[in-house]
Amino acid sequence: MAYYVYVLLCEDGTYYTGCTKHMSSRFKQHMNGRGARYTRVHKPQKIVYVEEYSTLGEAIRRERAVKLLSHQKKQSLADMV
Repeated sequence: MAYYVYVLLCEDGTYYTGCTKHMSSRFKQHMNGRGARYTRVHKPQKIVYVEEYSTLGEAIRRERAVKLLSHQKKQSLADMV
């Protein structure tokens, strides 16, 4: 089973980083206001970056690392896609 680390671009220009097993359904949750508290307040626009991992532990470690990145570095990740 694959696990995904993803970055969403929100309407106010901020980024949200998360981790999931089911990318499409998780994005729908964010769009419908049933995702994270952050995305209820900062409406997501689109997925700008996704990485795939084979274990949950790897995905969680990467999610933490991405969350610590500056706004500019997250933007650089998004620009790579």
